[in-house]
Amino acid sequence: MLTVWSGLTLTPEPSIAAPAPGTNANSDDEHSRPYDTKLLRLAELLGSIHYLRELCGANEGQFWRDTMLEVMKSESTSAVRRARLTTSFNQGYRSYSRTYNVCTPIARATIDRFLVEGAELADGLIKSPQ
Repeated sequence: MLTVWSGLTLTPEPSIAAPAPGTNANSDDEHSRPYDTKLLRLAELLGSIHYLRELCGANEGQFWRDTMLEVMKSESTSAVRRARLTTSFNQGYRSYSRTYNVCTPIARATIDRFLVEGAELADGLIKSPQ
C-alpha cells in the first residue's frame, strides 16, 4: 500500500471538487482552489496515518510527514495555502494522538481505511479533468 503514496505529486489543476469550507464557489480568492476540500482531507489523512503507523510500530520514520511536505511543495503557492495544509495535517495527527495511546485492532483498521481513502483521494486529484 505504501507504493501508492510514494509517487504522489500534485499540481494546481482545476477539478470538479467542491470549494473548501468557508469559501464561495464564485470567489476570486487567490488562495483557494476548487479541489481544496479533497486536498485538505488528504492532508488530514496523512497526519492521522503518520501518527497511527508510528504508534503501531511501522518504523517508517518521517515517511508520511515527508509525503505531506512533497504535497505542500508542489501545491502550496502561498503562505495561506501552506498554513491551511499544515493545519489539516496537524489536526489529523492531534485528533488521533488524543484518542490512541496504544496500538489496537481498531487503530490498525483505521490505518487500513485511511490508506484506502487517501489513495482514492490522491488518485482523484491527480486524474482531475483540466
